[in-house]
Amino acid sequence: MGSLVKITVQNLVHAPLEKTWQMWTSPEHIVNWNHASDDWHTTQASNDVQVGGKFSSTMAAKDGSFSFDFEGVHDEVALHQRIASTMGDGRKMEVTFEKQGEETLVTETFEAETENSVNLQRLGWQAILDNFKKYVESK
Repeated sequence: MGSLVKITVQNLVHAPLEKTWQMWTSPEHIVNWNHASDDWHTTQASNDVQVGGKFSSTMAAKDGSFSFDFEGVHDEVALHQRIASTMGDGRKMEVTFEKQGEETLVTETFEAETENSVNLQRLGWQAILDNFKKYVESK
């Protein structure tokens, strides 16, 4: 099997590193920002932020027509810096948090799946990261 295409999305969040990390990793916050469009939502989330810890989010269309679980296991965790994980289908993803003054640069890199175009996947993950930025900055 050939190597998978890697996609990177990022956003500069106008919030301190510790707050940004907390809102990224805490299930009570994840359910508020983890969607790519306003007609979707996350109905439940869990996240055990340690090596070997599992994460899961149930993402669903608000009209009830479709839902799926986005889940996996954390392979590496460096507090306030980096989380590397393996998704349920075996693809790898990594998110890094970089303090830039009073702001935090959040960068997410993931291996593309083969069902949707690379561009569609990039747009979807960027939309979720944009929602994350809006949510954090509103708190």
